[in-house]
Amino acid sequence: MSQNWQDDPEHHSGRLGNVGGTEPFTASEDRQWATIAHFGGILGCLPSLLVYLAFKDRGAFTAQESREALNFTLPPTLAAVALNLLAFIPIVGSVFAVLATLVWLALAVMSVSAGIEVNRGQPFRYRYNLRWIK
Repeated sequence: MSQNWQDDPEHHSGRLGNVGGTEPFTASEDRQWATIAHFGGILGCLPSLLVYLAFKDRGAFTAQESREALNFTLPPTLAAVALNLLAFIPIVGSVFAVLATLVWLALAVMSVSAGIEVNRGQPFRYRYNLRWIK
């Protein structure tokens, strides 16, 4: 009977599956997940929330940057959801749809610029941020 390659100690490097483990991140992994938290702002606050909750204890840079990204993306995400719901109102709904698009566009541009900076290893602080989560 053949042995599964995943169970073979010769093929297992010990780092396989580290993302789901509890070991501290390497500097590269820490920067990678911090960058993902910021770039995720293109999709709203959910990616930064997931990175923050899943990995805040595994890397100081990831914790700091995912918290910053979450604090920044939460209010515009809530505003965009509300504006998209208001877009269903007859006659004036198109105004709310345009506003929701502008909110998303601003969020996307700022998230990408922050992600680029964080990917270089530099901490990023959004100029306008409520910082609700400490």
